[in-house]
Amino acid sequence: MTFFGQPRALANLFGVELWERFSFYGMQGILLIYLYYEASRGGLGIDEGTATSIVGAYGGSVYLATVIGAWLSDRLFGPEKVLFGSAILVMAGHIALALIPGVGGVAAGLILVALGSGGVKATATTIVGLLYDRDDERRDAGFSLFYLGINLGAFAGPLLTGLLQSEAGFHWGFGLAAVGMAIGLIQYAFGRRALPAEAHEIANPLPAARRPLVAGVAALVVVIVAALALTGVIRADWLSNIVIVLSILAAIAYFVVILTSGRIDGVERRRVLAFIPMFIASAAFWSLYQQQFTVVTIYADKRLDRNLFGWEMPVSWVQSINPVFIIILSGVFAAIWTRLGDRQPSTPVKFAAGTAIMGVAFLLFLPFAGTASVPLLGLTGILLVFTIAELLLSPVGLSLTTKLAPEAFRTQMVALFFLSIALGTALSGTLAGYYSEDHEVPYFGILGAIAIVLGAILLTLAPLLRRLMGGVK
Repeated sequence: MTFFGQPRALANLFGVELWERFSFYGMQGILLIYLYYEASRGGLGIDEGTATSIVGAYGGSVYLATVIGAWLSDRLFGPEKVLFGSAILVMAGHIALALIPGVGGVAAGLILVALGSGGVKATATTIVGLLYDRDDERRDAGFSLFYLGINLGAFAGPLLTGLLQSEAGFHWGFGLAAVGMAIGLIQYAFGRRALPAEAHEIANPLPAARRPLVAGVAALVVVIVAALALTGVIRADWLSNIVIVLSILAAIAYFVVILTSGRIDGVERRRVLAFIPMFIASAAFWSLYQQQFTVVTIYADKRLDRNLFGWEMPVSWVQSINPVFIIILSGVFAAIWTRLGDRQPSTPVKFAAGTAIMGVAFLLFLPFAGTASVPLLGLTGILLVFTIAELLLSPVGLSLTTKLAPEAFRTQMVALFFLSIALGTALSGTLAGYYSEDHEVPYFGILGAIAIVLGAILLTLAPLLRRLMGGVK
C-alpha cells in the first residue's frame, strides 16, 4: 500500500509536519502585530522597527537551530528521536506564549519554538530522503507532496489563530497553536515504528569520552547568551543582525568541516562545492520571500483593503493566501516533474528561475505605490508569483540537499540548506527596517532587480554546476 504512489511512511511524516506548520504559522501570523499593537488592542506596544527585527531574528533562529538538531541527530540520538523530542519543545513554546504574559512569555515561547522547529525541520526532511534511493525518480514528487502537508498546516493555522485572536485575544490564538502541535505529536507517536531502520541510526556517533566536553561547552554558551541578554548587550533591535552574522559564520564553518573531512570522497566533495552558489541564491530568495511575515504583514495591516462584504478580515489571513496557491499548484508541479522525468530542467536552472521570479514579484508591488488602499486582489496576484518562485526552489532545494549530501553528513547537509533560509529570514527582518510607505518604489525596485540579476548569474553557471554535481540532476 502506498501514499499517492509514494512510500507509506511518508503519510506519517506528512501528518506531523502538517500540524507542526499549523502551530508555527498560526502563531507567526499574529506574532508581529502582537508585538507592535498598543496595549489597548492586546499587544505589547513595541516599536515597529524593533518588532520586525525580533520577528526576523526569530524566523532566522528557527532555521539556525536546524544546525543543533542536525548535530544531535548525526552524533547523539538519530533523526527519529530528535524529531519526536523537538516536537515536544514546539508544543511547550506555544504553551508559554499562551500562558505567560508580556515580554517574558514572548522570550520563553520563541526560544522553545525556535529550537523545536529547527529540530523538526532538519530531521523530518532527512527521514523523507531516507524513504527513497538516490536515483528514485519519485523523490522530487515525494518532496512536493511533503511540501503540500506543510502548506495545508500553513493555510489553516493563520486562519484559525487569526480569527480566535480577533474574537478572543492573542493568547487564545497562541493556545490554539499549542493544541495543534499536541494533535501532531499524538498522530506521530502511533506511526514511529513504521519508519525505516535508518531513521533510528546515528550516522557519526560522538565518542563517549567527548560528551562531557560538549555538554560543558553547551552550558557555557547558554550562560554567556543569558548574561549578555540580561545586561542589555544583546538589544532587541539588533537581533536580526546578530542572527545574520551567526548564520554566515555557521555556514562557513559547516562548508569547511564537510569539505576538509576525511570521511568524504572526491565525488562527494565536488557535489558540496556545487551547492555553494545555490546556497547564496537560496539566501537571496528567502530574504525577499520571508518578508511575508515582516513587510507584507505591515502592508496588510496599513495599506491593504481587507473589507470583505462589510467585514474586515484579520491581518493574519493574508498569510493563508500563499498556502492556498501551494496546495493548488504543488500537485501540478509534482505531476510536471514526474511526467518530464529525466527531461526536466536541472536543479540549478530551477534555482535560477525561482530567484529571478521572486525578484519579479517584488517589482509587481510598484504599480500600487502611492495607492491609498491596495485591493486585496492585487496583493493576491503578487503572492501567486511568490508561490511559483517558491515551488521552483524550496521543495527542489530540500530534495537536492539529500541527493548531494555525503553519507557521513546527511542530516548536517540538510542543515546547510536551512542555514541559507536562516540567513535569508534574518535579512528579511533587517531589510524591513528600510521599508516605509513613502519609499516603496526604491525599496521594492532595488530588491527585485538584485534578485533578477542573481538568477541570471546562476543560470549562466548551471552547466558548470551540473558537472560538479556528478550525475545528480
